[in-house]
Amino acid sequence: MSAHLNYRIEDGIALLAISNPPVNALAQPLRAELLAAVQSAMTDPAVYAAVIHGSGRCFVAGADLREFEAPPRAPLLNDVLLAIEASGKLTVAAMHGLALGGGLELALACHYRCATADTRLGFPEIKVGLIPGSGGTQRLPRVVGATTALEMMLGGAPISAARALELGILDRLVAEADVAQAGAAFARELLSRNSAPRRLRDLAPEPAPGDAALFARELERLAPMGADQPAGRAIVECVAAAFQQPFDAALALSRRRFEECRTSLASRSLRHLFFAERAASPAFQTGARPVQKVAVVGAGTMGSGIATSLASCGYEVTLIDRDQAAVNAGLGRVTAAIAGAASKGRMSADDAAIALSRVTGACELAAAAPADLVIEAVFESLAIKQDIFRSLDGLCREDALLATNTSTLDIDTLAACTSRPQQFVGMHFFSPAHVMRLVEIIRGRASSPATIATAMAVARRMDKIGIVVGNCFGFTGNRMLYAYGRENQLMLLEGASPSQIDAALKTFGMAMGPNAVGDLAGLDVGYQVRRARRDRPADPRFYRVADLLVEAGRLGQKSGRGAFRYEPGSRAALPDPEVEALIAAESRRLGIERRTIADPEIVERCSYALINEGAAILSERIAASAADIDVIWCNGYGFPRWRGGPMFHADAIGLPRVLAGVQQYARAQGAQYWQPAPLLVELARSGATFAQWDQEQRAGDNPAGAPS
Repeated sequence: MSAHLNYRIEDGIALLAISNPPVNALAQPLRAELLAAVQSAMTDPAVYAAVIHGSGRCFVAGADLREFEAPPRAPLLNDVLLAIEASGKLTVAAMHGLALGGGLELALACHYRCATADTRLGFPEIKVGLIPGSGGTQRLPRVVGATTALEMMLGGAPISAARALELGILDRLVAEADVAQAGAAFARELLSRNSAPRRLRDLAPEPAPGDAALFARELERLAPMGADQPAGRAIVECVAAAFQQPFDAALALSRRRFEECRTSLASRSLRHLFFAERAASPAFQTGARPVQKVAVVGAGTMGSGIATSLASCGYEVTLIDRDQAAVNAGLGRVTAAIAGAASKGRMSADDAAIALSRVTGACELAAAAPADLVIEAVFESLAIKQDIFRSLDGLCREDALLATNTSTLDIDTLAACTSRPQQFVGMHFFSPAHVMRLVEIIRGRASSPATIATAMAVARRMDKIGIVVGNCFGFTGNRMLYAYGRENQLMLLEGASPSQIDAALKTFGMAMGPNAVGDLAGLDVGYQVRRARRDRPADPRFYRVADLLVEAGRLGQKSGRGAFRYEPGSRAALPDPEVEALIAAESRRLGIERRTIADPEIVERCSYALINEGAAILSERIAASAADIDVIWCNGYGFPRWRGGPMFHADAIGLPRVLAGVQQYARAQGAQYWQPAPLLVELARSGATFAQWDQEQRAGDNPAGAPS
């Protein structure tokens, strides 16, 4: 037995058990052992067929992404698969669990394929900016045709074993008891029928009449993504080549395109996020207390979304509000959200019914008494939240944890209203809470490690990404948002229009422009938060446009007018001359000379403000790592994933360039907002990066919110 492969022979069948936990990733040592084992089986006269299967929880869930940070090492997976495919003896892939990426490519190189009913098969490479680089773009279209091949590769979602059988990817479904023995039995059956090796490379691909139009349509759809996101276009090109070129030529093309994608900024960014999301807040992964009953106080949009997410993953939920009408409205939102998930196939009808049965409503805070965890999700008012926590402290069990969904308020001030500050934590969900995956978990001064670990465990069970951050105004995400939004607001006064700013930042890759986001969220929400701030800058320009819009009754989409106007029943943001006239008049009143602002300045000012604020947050230990900031901004604020997050983006363009830009804006705009963060200065002058700083901090193990 080798380190990653168990090789044994039973009654003429070589059983090759892949063993590289946790997901049997096809790392270089495993590839070398697999190639040697296949070659041994093919030359052994006692072997008549080989069955390749996975040990543990799955077949093979893909490649080892860590290898992609360096040049490839032999043997390449492509070479291993060509050897398996060329074998003169039958090879069978026997799959269970997951067969993804390189795992599905391995199966397609085998002559026959069987799987248990629970197997999920797919090509998720597009999610990390890659293409199937070891023959998947050539072998799969020969089985399923161009349309399905593109759907699987461009979408990245896995399919069920039943669907794979229907498409012809699988030859047979087998019992789940012992996939190796099931595969061996299938191999013996094939031998008894004198079945010959069946190589997908030898199949003549059969183009459908609409394939040429399909390829052209997909390339046109992908064109706006630009040269910075090459994987989608490469997949279309390589699948088209499967029908237009000899197998070896098309396979060579796919290898070239894979390498181009591997070294692209987009793939490096997406791989960075892949690891960052899985490594978030490692210091708080253990020590959680059990939670089954959760009370949510506040049945509005946020509270009902939190309740939906909790109930959908198995928690018993009590949704509490001040009167029955509010409770009923919240329960209605929960019902609609769960029914919507079922209608879209995200859960079965039975699971939806069970989830709904877990949610009850109540009009009294006393209904929170049995809860293990109480999450407050009422209006962003310090006084209201303080009153609620004073009451909850007296009503809830002594061991219950209390959490607030505040997006900006001081966690320690709220915790001080209770007798249990060590059991108090912030859980900042993002709207809509049943859809958005991010939760900022705010560590108060007294929050115990067990409390933070419990909040993290609840977030994980909700299938969300929990990031532990320290306590300050806006924490990490919203504190940076204020810097980003500040530049938007200042540029409105200086001469840019809401439409121009939003268009420039959407071209950069943001999911929405800041003015459309404000209209969607409701401009009055930020207005009230700013009114309550004690540290509001003494600057008449600070968020002046947003304040004027609210004072004019322009609250955003809910009032049909905000930075943009909206037709009844439509969410389309339409430019409004009234807004531009209002801004121009205010600029004159403030003595601001308006000018033409180019799109690159818009992008640079907004992104550099993010980066500089992020560097300050890292210096203050509000966030534990630059990678955590990237996860927060890509999952909560629509920062383009293919840029990796604001801090990864800063490393990519170079910290000396960012620092020079910040210093330039400090000279041009004044140092009030453009004081370079000390960490940015330190790293830029030393030639280091935020990624390198992260590595040093991991070695020091200093969690967010802890004294530096």
